[in-house]
Amino acid sequence: MAATGLWQRLTPQRLLAASVAVALATIALKTGAWWLTGSVGLLSDALESLVNLAGATFGLWMVTVAAAPPDDNHPYGHHKAEYFSAGFEGILIVVAALAIGWTAVDRLLHPQPLQQLDWGLALSVASSVLNGLLAAVMLRAARVHRSQALEGDARHLFTDVWTSAGVIGGLALVALTGWEWLDPVLALAVAANIVREGVGLVWRAGQGLMDQAVEPEVRATIEQVLRGFEHRRGGSTIVRFDHLHTRKAGQRCYVDVHMHLPPDWSLRRAAALRASVEQALMSAVPGLRATIQLLPGDVEAHFDDPRDLL
Repeated sequence: MAATGLWQRLTPQRLLAASVAVALATIALKTGAWWLTGSVGLLSDALESLVNLAGATFGLWMVTVAAAPPDDNHPYGHHKAEYFSAGFEGILIVVAALAIGWTAVDRLLHPQPLQQLDWGLALSVASSVLNGLLAAVMLRAARVHRSQALEGDARHLFTDVWTSAGVIGGLALVALTGWEWLDPVLALAVAANIVREGVGLVWRAGQGLMDQAVEPEVRATIEQVLRGFEHRRGGSTIVRFDHLHTRKAGQRCYVDVHMHLPPDWSLRRAAALRASVEQALMSAVPGLRATIQLLPGDVEAHFDDPRDLL
């Protein structure tokens, strides 16, 4: 129980504020590493940390907007604002990768000797440890809070950690072999990896803005709850559910479903059962909001007929 309380206190706002502070620290460390060594690989690492700072700052802004209560212009809330954060960070990642690639190609064509690799690598390792610890905490909290912005920033930080690990390993090889061409080649590999992660973030953000369905395991939980309320009498089902649709919006998820009841039930009885179903769904899936349409057992309703758009 104490652990659960801890993760609830580690809100997206607090963790993204911590991400801003860590980004500032890693920028200082990696810039110092690049200044000491002249390594374009370490420069690429420092540039990605600038993207971390911009992404975390924008993410903090977006989760603050997402937490705002519904208003007249946004009666369903502002939860989708988090998808803008993930998409924006993905675009920044791709831009950073292009800058890294440009610098790496220039260094490949005009090689320069590297200096003070020991101090530069030490500073880079320290920044990677900071990013790795924060990313692990953020990814766990993203699952608890179902925060797209938090997950985007955490995955970006993990990309930064792997980037730094590759750069550090490559520069260690440069120090051992004297092959200075490894430095820009490594930076190009870093740029390619960053592009992959950035495109993935933009894709996931786009899917969220297009009302993507909830995860299969969440839908399975919803269906299990609904089966618990189904009721058969003799050879017929007197309480049943159909036309189940789901969607995600930031930390919220929504379900629309039809509940068919005997036509002779009173409105009071039908409303009481609907309230019980809604409560059970919200208890089983935190953050869920349900819309349940009541229909007589012998009536069907369809809302996906293309003719409805004419």
